[in-house]
Amino acid sequence: MTQLIELVRYIDRYLRINDFKDYCPNGLQVEGREQITKLATGVTASLACIEAALDWGADALLVHHGYFWKGEASQITGIKKNRLQRLLQEEMSLLAYHLPLDAHPLVGNNAQLGHKLGIQKQELLYRHIKNSLGNIGSLPESVTIETLSERCALELQRQPTVIAAGPAQIQRVAWCTGAAQNMIDAAVIAQADVYISGEISEQTVHIARESGIHYISAGHHATERYGVQALGNHLRDEFAFEHCFFDIDNPV
Repeated sequence: MTQLIELVRYIDRYLRINDFKDYCPNGLQVEGREQITKLATGVTASLACIEAALDWGADALLVHHGYFWKGEASQITGIKKNRLQRLLQEEMSLLAYHLPLDAHPLVGNNAQLGHKLGIQKQELLYRHIKNSLGNIGSLPESVTIETLSERCALELQRQPTVIAAGPAQIQRVAWCTGAAQNMIDAAVIAQADVYISGEISEQTVHIARESGIHYISAGHHATERYGVQALGNHLRDEFAFEHCFFDIDNPV
């Protein structure tokens, strides 16, 4: 068995949570039982994810999108009440890691998405900003936007939205998972052929077309499934407990 406090301390150090200014608390958000023998992971701590973890018998649930976001209502009512009630009733802990999990060079969402798509020579998009998000790298050989979008669909199991506005052949790729469509400007400055993120906004279409860069919106949930899985597998190997990832379908 693993002590909850020992697990939390390890993850906090491993992801360097104190290096980030985030929109939510990173680490232990809801305290449950002291011992961990089964760790569940998921993208978001939705009620469906909580129930799936409980059905499996998890002692703790680790997610990318947890609770207590800045600017949200502080009252424990409605959806928030239902989620917290289930966790507290069953004494299942909730751990959540947001920006630190995006940025980690090994198990991070960006690093894992890059590996998934076969992007090599990964480096930070904002090279001179410590702990920044966003990566840039290159494909082993140039491809068309159609080929790259098909690869995204195959690997991420979701049909992407594609704005084909760049060069005929693509090799230099910039990306950042989740809701990072506004970082397309940095991709343009870095002379990327294509920028990949999770979501798309109305103005992103015009920026791509007028800047001559391809844009692929591959899905917020779809692009952020792999970091938490990689972290869960790392913790399983480190602490020798059971780990199971629960992928709650989300088309966005």
